[in-house]
Amino acid sequence: MYKIAIIDDDPDIVEALTILLKSKDYSVVSAINVDSGSKLIESENPDLILLDVMMDEPDDGFYMANKLRKKGFNKPIILLTSVSKSIGFEFGQGDTLPVNDFLEKPVLSNILLEKLEYHLKKSGGQK
Repeated sequence: MYKIAIIDDDPDIVEALTILLKSKDYSVVSAINVDSGSKLIESENPDLILLDVMMDEPDDGFYMANKLRKKGFNKPIILLTSVSKSIGFEFGQGDTLPVNDFLEKPVLSNILLEKLEYHLKKSGGQK
């Protein structure tokens, strides 16, 4: 069973994603900010991280992704963002952030599940 870490400060998002992922037989752990998320990742060693961009600070997700990569975390990280709605920035090919994908909130469940499966298989994770 794949373990997915959700790091997001919105309890409604965490609850909705947890319900969806558990219904598809994923194990789910969650945290609400960079500090608790870092501890969670260290203790739980998830197969994939769903990471909010804006938490306590507007760039927490970017900061955390960089911090994780520098520490050697090489499993998939997918940023969940509403940044493009706020500032008009669009993510895509050629971006230099150390993440595997971006999903715009609110994310459709079928798209989220497709992205998870794709990145988990690509990373060679074991169910």
